[in-house]
Amino acid sequence: MKVLMFGWEFPPHILGGLGTASYGLTKGMSQQDDLEITFCIPKPWGDEDQSFLRIIGMNSTPVVWKNVGWDYVKGRVGSYMDPQLFYDLRDHIYADFNYLNTNDLGCIEFSGRYPDNLHEEINNYSIVAGVVARQQEFDIIHSHDWLTYPAGIHAKQVSGKPLVIHVHATDFDRSRGNVNPTVYAIEKNGMDNADHIMCVSELTRQTVIHKYFQDPKKVSTVHNAVSPLSQEIQDIVPQKNPSEKVVTFLGRITMQKGPEYFVEAAAMVLHRTRNVRFVMAGSGDMMDQMIRLVAERGIADRFHFPGFMKGKQVYEVLKASDVYIMPSVSEPFGISPLEAMQCSVPSIISKQSGCAEILDKCIKTDYWDIHAMADAIYSICTYPAMYEYLKEEGKKEVDEIKWENVGYKVRGIYDEVIKNYGCLLYTSPSPRDRG
Repeated sequence: MKVLMFGWEFPPHILGGLGTASYGLTKGMSQQDDLEITFCIPKPWGDEDQSFLRIIGMNSTPVVWKNVGWDYVKGRVGSYMDPQLFYDLRDHIYADFNYLNTNDLGCIEFSGRYPDNLHEEINNYSIVAGVVARQQEFDIIHSHDWLTYPAGIHAKQVSGKPLVIHVHATDFDRSRGNVNPTVYAIEKNGMDNADHIMCVSELTRQTVIHKYFQDPKKVSTVHNAVSPLSQEIQDIVPQKNPSEKVVTFLGRITMQKGPEYFVEAAAMVLHRTRNVRFVMAGSGDMMDQMIRLVAERGIADRFHFPGFMKGKQVYEVLKASDVYIMPSVSEPFGISPLEAMQCSVPSIISKQSGCAEILDKCIKTDYWDIHAMADAIYSICTYPAMYEYLKEEGKKEVDEIKWENVGYKVRGIYDEVIKNYGCLLYTSPSPRDRG
């Protein structure tokens, strides 16, 4: 089976959980020998692991025909794309896109991030997807998150192949209910056109059914997992001070993640003991507000803001921690607690998170219940028996949550969708057949 996947992030250049999940899932699926995955991203950097899939950079897929030589193409894109693929893709330009802003290869430049002109990049990505879908051979389309839903729809229209979308989050999660109508429209259109919808939690599945009015029969829950720790990560020696405990929040400092509840709980703990330090690692639009709140609560001397962390830095911070906390207001899944528990760090998570559906060896509180949160932090930091239990049992639990198993579940969904889609096509010809 050949899968054409559309994503927005892929390690090592990621900004959040979407890239982590995309990598974990595709790596897990690669255990199935008869699966071939082609993964499209806006901008590869050349250092992505392509040992178990093939990456197509949308920024090196031409939409305007340019007369460029082999050596020049190789010099420009050869670090992550076979030059022959560039020419094969060029042969499938399907319209006059000279009005677009393209480079000397006839390609659209993408930031590979989340720029101010994000909606323009999403639209351009879907235009490029039309070239890819016309050139590639595949059996099913898989689109990760709302940014790639238009691309998936375009690929379906071109190829007549079924579309599965993967809902990693909805705008209801990101906005605390203050939904952006443009984003909502893109999300709903993707869901309406999908042949099946995979959600990272039952929490998200219910949102998709009730807020986007989708048929429950075509919506499945497919929980995330966690990748095994590399030897490099395992070899990190924890940097700990035996005289004090460290409690860590690690993620985007945005309203979705509930950072203010973490600060308020920290203030409560520090009224009971001063032998605890708090770390809020990450960046986001609420960072300045949180710095001011920490100052107002008089705890600045026990509170640290180290900024955005990535790669090995994340695990250095986790291993230096005694408690990990994720007080998210609405968290479709939340991979970070699993990563913390992998590192033998006792974790506290909000009941309003998807990962709470599959984790038992941690403490769960309501995101708004700062008293319960503070009690949990204090207990883990104070009672060695509780600390050791959550440390050991949490790691055992998470070590059994494997992407390989998730991959087999996704494959089962693929098989079912293709089987049912074939029946539909018998009575309803594909766009190609109609043409």
